[in-house]
Amino acid sequence: MDVMLELTAERRAELVALLDDDQRLKADYPKVADYLDTSSRLAGSSDGGFDLRLLHYMTGGESANPYWDIVAPAVTERAGRRHVDGGQPDGSARLAYAQVTLQGAYAYAIPSPETLRWIAGICRDHQLLEVGAGRGYWAHQLALLGVDVVAYDSRPPADRHNVSFPAAPGQPDAWFEVADATGLDWHRVGSDQTLFLCWPPGWDDPMALDTLRQFEAAGGRQLLFVGQPKGGMTGNNAFFDRLMANWRLSERDDAFVSWWNLKDVAECWRLAG
Repeated sequence: MDVMLELTAERRAELVALLDDDQRLKADYPKVADYLDTSSRLAGSSDGGFDLRLLHYMTGGESANPYWDIVAPAVTERAGRRHVDGGQPDGSARLAYAQVTLQGAYAYAIPSPETLRWIAGICRDHQLLEVGAGRGYWAHQLALLGVDVVAYDSRPPADRHNVSFPAAPGQPDAWFEVADATGLDWHRVGSDQTLFLCWPPGWDDPMALDTLRQFEAAGGRQLLFVGQPKGGMTGNNAFFDRLMANWRLSERDDAFVSWWNLKDVAECWRLAG
């Protein structure tokens, strides 16, 4: 359940001053200002703890993993799965707006410490090749654990407009160096690398399928997938068909944390044969 954040007297005074200066808040941290203004009019209760954490960490509060520090106290375990729901099985409109705000600032999937350690253990002898890295938040978190990571995206947010991760004052464009995917040399990829697809685009977008094909052709044999099952918002049907035909599920992270309204999972797949 939600808990209040303990702040130093100095930090609390800084936040009070920021909230008292509406023009400064909107100019320096427009995403935070928009969230605070909009969420107050949406259905759903808040004891202030969630909003205070979001305000604190998204306006410069120190944290190695701010995304997690914002949502962690709102995690509930239900039917063997952990969800960010604030103690309400059906969530709320207010929490849904927080979800959109945090996904745009950090990443679509939630990198809990347990899942990060799970990935680090799988990749202890491999370089992690993340394609579709967005702002590089997951890459950043894994690099902090000592994972050797290289990250690519078709539209690196630090270099060009990315509709999923738009630029805004007061928040980093990128958390990790994310290179343009057109520069990815598949001839340098091999079996000593693990492909990481974290919320690849879904519906009819062929990105996940094309990347998996190229990885297979390059000799890759291990895939980490974080996203929804077939028919969801990550990967097209052809991607999952190829995955089922050519790969086998090796491990699933049972400690993975999902937003209450999503059914994403963290899985490790290995090439069959």
